[in-house]
Amino acid sequence: MVARWQRFLTLLGFALVLGGAGCLLAQGHAGWAVALLALGLCGHAAWLGFTCALAAWQNRRDAASTVPTASAAQWLAAWWAEVCTAPQVFCWRQPFRSQAEPDVLPGDAQGRIGVVLVHGFLCNRGFWNPWIRRLRALGVPCIAVSLEPVFGSIDDYVPTLETAVRQLSQLTGRPPLLVGHSMGGLAIRAWLRANQAGGGSDARVHGVVTMGSPHHGTWLAGFSRRTNGEQMRQHSAWLSALAASESASRQALFVCLFSHCDNIVFPARSAVLPGASAVLHVAGAAHVDLMQRPESFAAVCHALGLAPADTGAVLAVG
Repeated sequence: MVARWQRFLTLLGFALVLGGAGCLLAQGHAGWAVALLALGLCGHAAWLGFTCALAAWQNRRDAASTVPTASAAQWLAAWWAEVCTAPQVFCWRQPFRSQAEPDVLPGDAQGRIGVVLVHGFLCNRGFWNPWIRRLRALGVPCIAVSLEPVFGSIDDYVPTLETAVRQLSQLTGRPPLLVGHSMGGLAIRAWLRANQAGGGSDARVHGVVTMGSPHHGTWLAGFSRRTNGEQMRQHSAWLSALAASESASRQALFVCLFSHCDNIVFPARSAVLPGASAVLHVAGAAHVDLMQRPESFAAVCHALGLAPADTGAVLAVG
């Protein structure tokens, strides 16, 4: 469903901008035509700049935070990386390439650790296309899910994760590693809670890596009127109940990656789950770009027991 919406909006946007610019040019308004093209190409940059400014403001107001303050240069670099990354994800991979990279399910997967890739809000499995290619090259079995309904409860995604975990476990004979970006990390926690009878769910996973997941909610979700958006609000009843259901041993399954330049999940410490076995601060990374940073893929490879040399990056936990 996300693919259809984003495909329609992308094509509609291009048609309106190009058609409008063409009409203005035909009427002799070349300057206005150029302005419209610039707006169409760069309008998202202004929105991303606004979210970066909001995040910087909230991070400064977070008196309890021990996260180092991002410099202006780091914010500028994070904003630019997000400006370049967001169109690739939301205007190409997800609307047009969501099925371009099939899951990696080799016949000789017995004994290996597989990976379940879980995307965030308003995304689909196309978000993970670069990772699927890299995992395939490393011989790592993986399944990338698409979470629906798009605006439903995060608890609605439990059956999708259950199917993926069961399929990989049967294929490899080993519990998989679960990797979640943004809301995907909360979907993983919801799956663990739903299957926790007798501690069964904890034993069914090799570990969990989350990247920019709003474990304590995000200030930005305060403006959402959708069910899953409301669940991601700071201090929401859903998040409180989720946290209350988790033992210290379950929290220790997690490795949490976060950034002080995350423009969607903020304040920055919101992405750190108490009791996580390791925390990685990816300095200067915005929300979507966090997935593209070498430290993120290195963290997953480290959790799989692959040598850092295999990833082209070095894991730095602290």
